[in-house]
Amino acid sequence: MSESPVLIETNQGIARLTLNRPDVANVIDVALARALHDAVAEIAATEGVRVVVLTGSGKRFCAGGDVRSFAESGDALGDELAAVLADLHPAVELLAALDAPVIAAVQGSAAGAGLALVAGADLVVAAASTKFVMAYTGIGLVPDGGSTWYLPRVIGMRRALELALTNRVLSADEACDWGLVTQVVPDAELSERVEALVATLSSGAPRALGSAKQLIRASFATTLDAQLAHEATRMVLAGGSPDGREGVAAFVEKRTPTFTR
Repeated sequence: MSESPVLIETNQGIARLTLNRPDVANVIDVALARALHDAVAEIAATEGVRVVVLTGSGKRFCAGGDVRSFAESGDALGDELAAVLADLHPAVELLAALDAPVIAAVQGSAAGAGLALVAGADLVVAAASTKFVMAYTGIGLVPDGGSTWYLPRVIGMRRALELALTNRVLSADEACDWGLVTQVVPDAELSERVEALVATLSSGAPRALGSAKQLIRASFATTLDAQLAHEATRMVLAGGSPDGREGVAAFVEKRTPTFTR
């Protein structure tokens, strides 16, 4: 049996998802979309996951949809795209719903749906040589993968429209300046810098991190008074938890807190 188009490894609370079609720049076909959906669902059902790292094997993170397979579908192109999105979009929703922070480690290029996965991540570490492009309209298709929802929120409407309508290519530094990328690192240091970020997040209070993530993500769809109520609820719950008590005590005692795992 051939190796899965998405690899998943979970160890000591760290889940690693790897898009695994390196010979074709990890482009997304029906099989990869289904495998990604299954892998994220597995993570969502696994207790104790503290951090998720999303990567692509080989030289490029993800060059988007599998345009060659789309071309081969001929008159059934619409059905082929529907089959891909039937798994890709639920995977995107599940990633957003995870309490565990999602780090995208990006190299080479992130195009189309690959860029959408980057936009949907909580933190993005990009190798300095990485390029970012939407590309959809250049082949007569429409942005997907949540990109039209995420990009206006992450980089603003004007810049999202520019990317979608002109297919402008962004360098890693430009993507960082626009807010699409959290940090840019030398190509040779990508893995090392991602692991340092993993170590920082995995030593934190998991419920506090999850609450912070979900509060910020929910803020665009609620009013100020409702958001304040949500914050109050989450804060009281955190204060009544072992991690909350440990964090406060450690601060007063000037020591490093030991949070639950």
